[in-house]
Amino acid sequence: MPAAKTEKTSKSPLPKSAGRTARQGKAVGTLPESMTTGKASPAKAAVGDTPVFAYIASLPQPQRSIAETVDALAARTLPGLQRSVKWGMSYYGVGDGWCFCCGGFASHVKLMFVNGASLTPVPPVTPLAMGKATRGVELKSADDLDESLIAAWMKQVAAMAGVGGKRR
Repeated sequence: MPAAKTEKTSKSPLPKSAGRTARQGKAVGTLPESMTTGKASPAKAAVGDTPVFAYIASLPQPQRSIAETVDALAARTLPGLQRSVKWGMSYYGVGDGWCFCCGGFASHVKLMFVNGASLTPVPPVTPLAMGKATRGVELKSADDLDESLIAAWMKQVAAMAGVGGKRR
């Protein structure tokens, strides 16, 4: 005779994925799966402030505070700033082209500049699959953000041709 099934009396308050690690390719705690796998976020492509603010609000801490700081710095630094969500990241531009992007990952936020290889000084990170000239920084906390240097890079890159645009 088969053993009688026993009923569980308590449920774990943690989601099923909470005990898995990023190395196993599953979400860790409240991190979306895209942040642990390196794949694009599921945020839908859309132009405007509202989708970017929604994307930033969807990030867990500390990534959210880093992205909010970058967004606020961009708004203060670049008159006529335009925002968009593309490829699961927030994109920023002026005029008719996109200049830089900001996206949350499991342990950091990537801030990448289109044509960043032409900036002075050249940002230290060369990302994979984002174009030969793209350069940027990886920020683990808002304290890692050198606002004067980032603002200088934002101004420099805004004066160059962006993605999908012409020289300004």
